[in-house]
Amino acid sequence: MKRAFVVILLLLALLTTERVAAQYNRNYIYWVGQQCMVDGNYHEAIDVLNVLIRHDEKDFDAHFLRGIAKYNMDDLLGADADFSRAIEFNPVFTGAYYYRAITRSRLGNYDDALSDFQQAIELRPDLPDPYYSRGVTLLLNQQFEDAIADFNKFIRFEKRHVAAYINRGTSYLYLKDTAKAYENYNLAIRTNREDPDGYNRRGALYMEQRRYEEARADFDKAVACDSTFLPGYFNRALAHNYLHRPMLSLADFDRVIELDSTSSLGYFNRAIVRTEIGDYNRALEDFDQVALYSPDNVLVYYNRAMLQTQLGNIDAAIDDYSRAIELYPDFANAYLGRSILRRSQRDVAGAESDRRTAERKIAEYRSRLNDSTYSIYADTSQHFNRLLSFESRLLERNFERIASSATATGGNSLALMPMFRFTLMDKSLVEDDRRTKRFATQRVKDFVAHLDDQCIALDCRATNLEPDTLASIDLSLAERLHTDTVTWELLFKRGMSQALIKQYTNAVNTLTKAIELNGSNPFLYLNRATTRAEMIDFISSIDNTYQSISFDSDPAKRLHNSGTRTYSYDEAIEDINCAIKLYPSFAEAYYNRANLMAISGNLPEAYDDYTRAIELEPALGEAYYNRGLVQIFMKDTRKGCMDLSKAGELGIEAAYKILAEFNIREH
Repeated sequence: MKRAFVVILLLLALLTTERVAAQYNRNYIYWVGQQCMVDGNYHEAIDVLNVLIRHDEKDFDAHFLRGIAKYNMDDLLGADADFSRAIEFNPVFTGAYYYRAITRSRLGNYDDALSDFQQAIELRPDLPDPYYSRGVTLLLNQQFEDAIADFNKFIRFEKRHVAAYINRGTSYLYLKDTAKAYENYNLAIRTNREDPDGYNRRGALYMEQRRYEEARADFDKAVACDSTFLPGYFNRALAHNYLHRPMLSLADFDRVIELDSTSSLGYFNRAIVRTEIGDYNRALEDFDQVALYSPDNVLVYYNRAMLQTQLGNIDAAIDDYSRAIELYPDFANAYLGRSILRRSQRDVAGAESDRRTAERKIAEYRSRLNDSTYSIYADTSQHFNRLLSFESRLLERNFERIASSATATGGNSLALMPMFRFTLMDKSLVEDDRRTKRFATQRVKDFVAHLDDQCIALDCRATNLEPDTLASIDLSLAERLHTDTVTWELLFKRGMSQALIKQYTNAVNTLTKAIELNGSNPFLYLNRATTRAEMIDFISSIDNTYQSISFDSDPAKRLHNSGTRTYSYDEAIEDINCAIKLYPSFAEAYYNRANLMAISGNLPEAYDDYTRAIELEPALGEAYYNRGLVQIFMKDTRKGCMDLSKAGELGIEAAYKILAEFNIREH
């Protein structure tokens, strides 16, 4: 309601024709956008700023503020684009250079970031913040001496900034100057004795020097400053382990997992400690959690295989060794472990094969010891059951893995936006959604008006009518078909209601009869296509057991289908082809065909259809969203993220969730 009120005010402001009032209204709209930002309502801020930009494309302040909103929603590429537009229209805009530099630094584009920092500093050498941020970028780019120089300049302006001392200390640490590192960490602690990070950094340095009691004391202070400071608990758990205090170590890992229930490192390390004290069953539970959150990490399967062996689960142990080998074919230890287990099961041939493979890998490793690129997993002297540090990268994320894990856990944050079809909606209950504010084509409006039913709408969302209401509507239409003259309009409505109550076969038959009476209407083909697709997906959901954990009645909501059987959407695609032939400028038809192409695995064709839909309807945010996902699957990550950014700008809030979850710096 609040958003609707704001939009009405903005529209009234833009309708004002007097020049003085227009200037005032521009300032007012900008102020509203700023207030949204202050309140953390970044979606609403983008809505407001879009109004300004549509009114004046060269409004550099609006582009700049929208860039900040996108940055705060982890839409880094979108933010970069907006800051660039602000600079284009105002080449001396210091703030735009500064924030674009920060954005590019987060993107890993350090050279361009440093160039932007330099530009900002040349424009305003009296501002301290660019020196600090450039110092961080130089530190990330391993230009440690230059980073120290920038932190020195910043500290001359700001002597009470804890992070500056910490980062300067870290730069010295990389230069092997531990004395200066200690000095800076001590300065950070003296500057603010309530900040946990200074204690944590100094404790980590003590850990590197094996001064475990001193490290533990610093971590105690860190968590005393902040009882939710996860690195402090994690590092203290490591210190307790080195001090041979496993129960205290476990207590700290328990706290880590309490603070972050998806912490792969927390579960992994707790599993190792539990294994060491003989708590094998609970260790196995922890390894299972690691496998869930980090499915492609070889250490998980290798260590779990050894644990399964301890528990006598030989088949499970062999499976885990096999998975480790599948992930890293050079893993000699895994071949040796599997060889022993196969021999225990009297699989002599398999055991000998694994032994010979392991020996060959070991020989290859020894002959290439100086080759740092060669896999360490061929070295049988390595121990792989050590605790991992907080900085370890146990989980190497990529888009496909996030998508599959979202499916496995019942999530749908990475699902395709569903297909459009004519459906029944109680429009008085429809939530405020920018996607519904697009102006339908006149042909669609005329079609809906002809059907003379206020509940009919072209939409991609699920109906908001209750099941009992839908059943009542369907019964009423069935009675009318028995008593009234059978018309294509009546058949079309009945086909809609039957599809909504999941009587797919009947719905297809009813829509076919409607098409027989009016074969030149593209909208009838559209609905038969979506109904056929829903029917196929419903069949697959009950035919394959894997679907029981990711059931969804709309096939367009699943990009990956990992079942053993395949299902053809050819008839549905043919119906959409007919709709497009009858109505070549029907954007939603191209969008629907793209969805079916995507879930059929024809990604280039899907991309082309999404592009055509966008050409016909530039405000079709769903098409940008889905095309973004398709491009990421096609390994064009940057363009995919730009499409997701545009989708978010057009009101698809799920896009920002993906941009936040799918951190493009890890690709």
